[in-house]
Amino acid sequence: MPILSDCHLHTHHSGDSEAPMEDMIRRGIELGLTTMCFTEHNDFGFPDYPDLPSDAFLLNVDSYLYELLALREKYAGQIKLLFGLELGLQPEVFRENAILARSYEFDFIIGSSHLVNGKDPYYPDCFEGRTDEEVYRAYFEAELANVRKFSNFDVYGHLDYVVRYGASRDTEYSYDKYKDILDNILTTILEKEKGLELNTGGIKSGMKDFHPCMDVLKRYRELGGEVITVGSDAHDPSHIADYFDRAYDVLKECGFKYYTIFEKRVPEYVKL
Repeated sequence: MPILSDCHLHTHHSGDSEAPMEDMIRRGIELGLTTMCFTEHNDFGFPDYPDLPSDAFLLNVDSYLYELLALREKYAGQIKLLFGLELGLQPEVFRENAILARSYEFDFIIGSSHLVNGKDPYYPDCFEGRTDEEVYRAYFEAELANVRKFSNFDVYGHLDYVVRYGASRDTEYSYDKYKDILDNILTTILEKEKGLELNTGGIKSGMKDFHPCMDVLKRYRELGGEVITVGSDAHDPSHIADYFDRAYDVLKECGFKYYTIFEKRVPEYVKL
C-alpha cells in the first residue's frame, strides 16, 4: 500500500461512531500505516433527529485528547498518532467554530459541510420535494458561503459529500454539470491557501468515485492546487485505509506528485 497515512478517522468520541480508539490504532498498525490522524466530529448547531441525542456532535475535546495522549504514549515507536478535528461549517456558528479551532493545539482541522438548508443529506427529508440536482446545487452554494467566510481549517473535506445520499447518487453527477459553482469553491480554497481532501468513504456507500470525483481533483490540480490529504473517513476499524491503492492511482492520474500530512497545522509533503 503506497499511501501510509490515514488522515480522516472517527472513534467513539464522534457521535456517529462506537469504535474504541485503541481498536482503530491496532488495526492501523496491522495495515502497516505509519500515521493516523483522528478527526473527531464537532458540529455546532446540528439539527435534532430522533435517532441522535441532542449533543451527538458536540465533541468533548478534553476527553478525546486525554485518551489520545495516553495511547500515543503506549504505541510510541509503532505509529504516529495525530490530534485532528472535523469542524462542521455553517454561517450561523462561525464564531463558535473560530473559538474552538484556536482553543486547542490541533495538528489538523478538516472543514466540512454536513448541512444544506439546515438538514443533513444523510436523512431522506433533505431531498423531499426536490430533485437531486436542486439539492446538490444548494449544497455547493452552502459550501461556497462557508469557505468564503471561514478560514481556520487546513483542508476542505469530502467536497461533494451530498452526492453520497441522492437517489441517483453519482450516476448523473459530474464536474461539468456544476463547474460554475465548483470552480468558485476551488478558487476560493486556493486563494485562502487551503487544501483539499481525497476522501475514499463514498465507495462503501455505493458511489463509483471518491469525494470529490476525479474531474474535480483534476481541476483543482489544474488551478495549481498541491495540498491534498487522503482519508478513509472510517468510523470503525474495518474501513481504515479503504481503497488507498486506488487513491494512489487516482492522485497520480490527476497529476499530483505528493500527498500531504499536517502536524501542528504545518503541511508535510510525502512523495507519491
